[in-house]
Order: sequence, then structure tokens, then C-alpha cells
Amino acid sequence: MGATKETLGFQAEVKQLLHLMIHSLYSNKEIFLRELISNASDACDKLRFEALDNPGLFESDSELKIRVAYDKDARTITISDNGIGLSREEAVAHLGTIAKSGTREFFSSLTGDQAKDAHLIGQFGVGFYSSFIVADKVTVISRRAGQNKDQAIRWESAGEGDFSIEMVEKEGRGTDVILHLRDGEDEFLGGWKLKSILKKYSDHITLPILMQKEEWKDGEQVKTDEDETVNQASALWARPKSEISEEQYKEFYKHVAHDFEDPLAWTHARVEGKQEYTQLLYIPSRAPFDLFERGARHGVKLYVKRVFIMDDAEQLMPLYLRFVRGIVDSADLPLNVSREILQQSKDIDTIKGGCVKKVLGMIEDLAENDAEKFATFWKEFGRVLKEGVGEDHANKERIAKLLRFASTKNDTADETVSLADYVSRMKDGQDKIYYVTAETFTAAKNSPHLEIFRKKGIEVLLLSERVDEWVVGSLTEFDGKQLQSVAKGGLDLGTLEDEAEKKEAEKAADEYKELVGKIRAELGDKVKDVRVTHRLTDSPSCIVADEHDLGGNLARILKAAGQKMPGSKPILEINPNHLAVQRLKYEETRFSDWANLLLEQATLAEGGTLEDPAGFVKRINDLMLALSAGK
Repeated sequence: MGATKETLGFQAEVKQLLHLMIHSLYSNKEIFLRELISNASDACDKLRFEALDNPGLFESDSELKIRVAYDKDARTITISDNGIGLSREEAVAHLGTIAKSGTREFFSSLTGDQAKDAHLIGQFGVGFYSSFIVADKVTVISRRAGQNKDQAIRWESAGEGDFSIEMVEKEGRGTDVILHLRDGEDEFLGGWKLKSILKKYSDHITLPILMQKEEWKDGEQVKTDEDETVNQASALWARPKSEISEEQYKEFYKHVAHDFEDPLAWTHARVEGKQEYTQLLYIPSRAPFDLFERGARHGVKLYVKRVFIMDDAEQLMPLYLRFVRGIVDSADLPLNVSREILQQSKDIDTIKGGCVKKVLGMIEDLAENDAEKFATFWKEFGRVLKEGVGEDHANKERIAKLLRFASTKNDTADETVSLADYVSRMKDGQDKIYYVTAETFTAAKNSPHLEIFRKKGIEVLLLSERVDEWVVGSLTEFDGKQLQSVAKGGLDLGTLEDEAEKKEAEKAADEYKELVGKIRAELGDKVKDVRVTHRLTDSPSCIVADEHDLGGNLARILKAAGQKMPGSKPILEINPNHLAVQRLKYEETRFSDWANLLLEQATLAEGGTLEDPAGFVKRINDLMLALSAGK
């Protein structure tokens, strides 16, 4: 009859997760039923999709449904579906391992606090294992659609270190999940309790959820031979908004996103005209662990005339909105639509454009009317939204208005300003939006390039996320004001600089012309140029990139990513008002050391690395010894 019974070990992460499930979610045990119903619904959706190309998978049973039953004597609850089912390989893969990106980050972020960890478990999305909250043994009997009846599998585990799997016979396709309840969980062995949970959590499931009808007889409820449908079994998104409660919207989100937490916001609209479609789109309250993997699965499901077509319909939502969850149901697309057709469809482009506008509208509404929720959104998804500046030219201005950055106006990276805030505070005569990029907020905040701006009280944006380089490379102006790096090109503060300061700068440039030439000769091809600066007040030197060269931070990011960099060299600027530079005018014996130190310390201050760190250390030590000896 096929392979004999095998016992296999759980993946280490599954063992850890099972322990967390049992101990962290004890206060909300009933969610196990919601999760298993969601899985059953997904299995039916997948069958319907595969059967579009292979109708034989229905096996003359095309009425998809879910059944919930309980047995008081055996102390079991059984959730059955006639969906796609599992092969042996799929059972081992899906029920014994967690093949999720972000797994390591997930476990490293657990706190030991049961309430907080419960949120994280939901965020990670592993509903099947919630069975072990109420069961001390779980049996899964499943046959994949299209396989022979003797190719079914029986998977069983007590939720500890291992599980068994063997081949068995099963007449109908689909999956039965049988929960053997723990002692003390008898409250779930009753029709009224199970039906109330199903109505609360699963009313929106589009398939009928069936249970045996019960009636009162001699003072107790007794099962009859009839079935009854427990849920409405109609597409929630197809109902009028006036008939859907806030709680129903939230529960549908938890089903469609496999999340345990409420969404941050949602939009529900029916679009009529050239294309007819319905959209129900959600912004989660927390980022998934694979958010920054651009190849990760997306969260928008495509339906056509209320028939599920595909999960992960990436053609419906651009990458920078990959955190959005929900459904789109089209009245116009063909039922046998494929990914290839979607990629070439103008109808899909229209639907995608409409969805993007709705999502941006949701975010704009949070920004204008709910500062607390917008702050949550920005913390979780701001870095991803920033990608849209370069990806979505049509909506670049709308996205730019939503962007938030740290700035010299505030003390922490969490306190952010919008570009509109910045423009409203610009000094009289200021015509540029100034920014500095660095690898960390602290490095940006302490950049020597900010010294003259601090002295004059000019606000500078502090950009310390990698995506910020992408943003400023694509967003060259806002509200008619040019974005200008304080670490690129010559500094021209225009009318923000008075005539006396300009004359002082010209005088210093002339006075230090000879020294600049000597330093340039000493440093040779290590630098593109050397010049006197007026952007420094406290530091002796800084390095800047030429106007059309890559900035130092971007060059380091690209180099770390393995890209070959063009050989652009920095410009060294020296501060004529600093004692170290003034002394260098008269230094002869250690001129080379001093000149190199000016370049090396400026490189370090900008977050760069030295080609010869040992040489730098030796120069510092020699200089300290010389100073201590009074030389």
C-alpha cells in the first residue's frame, strides 16, 4: 500500500514555535478554529484555481465546502474541506517545517513576554500550529486532488519533537484535521460554542461552513441528520458597506492576511465604468518579517466574478506598496486569466492604477487626520514607501508629500518632519532644501558638514536609511525648491551669507593659496582637489564630492553591494580658522603627516574607511610623541 509509517523530526524552529503557541496564546484559545477554517478556505480556493486548467480535479464534486464536527465521546473536533489536499511531500514540507524568509529575525525578536510574543506569532502567520493550543494530538488525513484514493496520507503529532506520516486510503479529495482535545478544553465540545466562534470569526468565508443541525430534546441539544450552513457564505466585499460592521471588516482582514492583529486602516470601494471591479484593501498595523525582501510574496488576492484566481497577484500592486493586503474582484477579466495575460493586460494596468490611488488616499487620510496611526504606519512601512519616489513617476508628488525625515530641528531619529514642514520653516532668502546622508542617524547628526548650517540656524534633513540615497537620486525638487546635499559641490548659501562673510572667505582663499597648493602636491592622486572652505566652524577639514560625482555614502553602499565603482576621488576642504590648519602653514618637518591626517580624519568623520589604517595610527602616535616632547 505504499510507504510504511515513518517518524520524522520537526524543524527546530517548529518546536520553538509550538512551545510559543501553547504558552503565549492561552488567553485567546478560540482563534485555532479561525486559523484552520482560513486554511481550509485557501485549500478550496487553490483547487478552484487549478481546476480552471484541469476540470478533472473536481472528481464530479464541484460544490466546495468546509465541514466542522465534534465528538464528545472521542473528545475530538474535525475540520474537513474538499479542497486541493496535500501530497506526502507537501505534508512534510508544510506541516513539519517553516520555509519562511525572516524566520531567524522572528525568533530573535521574541521577548518572553506572552502578550507581546502573541502579536509576533500572528505577524509571522503560521495558523496550523495554533491547533496545539487546545489539542495534545493532531491528526491530518489528506488526499491531493487528482491522486488515487490509496495515495492519501495520515500525518500525526503530539506537538513535541516529531511527527509520523504514512500512506492511507481516503475516498474523497481534501483534508480532515482532527484535534484530540487536551483535558480541560471540553467547552469546545458543543455545537452552540463552535457555531458562535464560527459566526464571530468566519462569517465572511465565501464557502459554506456546514455543521450538523441540533435540536432540543429532553432538555439537551441533540444532533439531527440535517446539515446547516453556519456562516453567511457570501463574499463580504460584495455586500453593501452599510451592511458590514467594523468588526466584520477586521475579521476579514485577519482571514485574508493570516494576521492576529487588527489592521491600521482599510478602504472598500466598487468601481464602475470602463472596468468594473471591487477592491477591499488593508494596511496592516505591523510589518511582516519579509517586508524588505523585494521578491517576497505580495498580499493582494485576485478574484474574477467572486471566483478566486490567484494569491500573490503582484501585477495589482507595485513593489513599494507590497505591505498592502486584501482582495480585488473583477467583473471583466476572463475566468481563465493567467499571470502571462495579467502582465500584458491594459485592464490590469487600469485596476492597478485605481488601487494605488486608493492606498495613497488611505495613507494621506492617516497623515491629515490621525497622527498616532500615521506615526505607526511610518515606523512600520516608511522605508518601503520611500521606494515609490523612484518607481512610480505618476504618483511621485503624492508620495513626496507623505515622506518623513529626521532633521536638525529634532534630537532623535523618531522625530520626523515632512518636506512641507521643512519648506514652511525655510529662512528668508533660502532657495534650497538641504540634506546630509550617512550610514546612521548619529553619523548624520554629527557630520562636520552641518557646522555652518548650525551656526546660521538653517535646518538640514538627516538621511540615514539606505533607501534615502534612492530618494534623493529621484526627487530633485519639492514645491519648486531644489534638494541639495551639504556634502557635494561648492557651498553657495546665496543671500544667507552676508557681504562681510563673502569677503572674509575670499581673503582666506587668497591667504592660504600657497598652503593649499602644497597639500595638493603632498596628497597627489588621493584627492581630486584641495580648497579652503567656509562650511566648517569647529573641524579642521572635511571631504566633499564633486557636484556630478557619487556621494561618499552612496559609493560605500554600492561597493558593499559588490558593484564596481568609478574612480572618483574626494575634494579635501580645509578650515582656515582652525589652529591645526594655521600651524600647518609653518610646519616643515612633519608636513606630510599633518596633511595626510587632515584627509584621514575627514574621511573617518564622513563614515568612510581608510586604505592604510596602520599608517594613520602610526602618524597619530608619532604626532602625540612629538607634541609631548614639545616639538
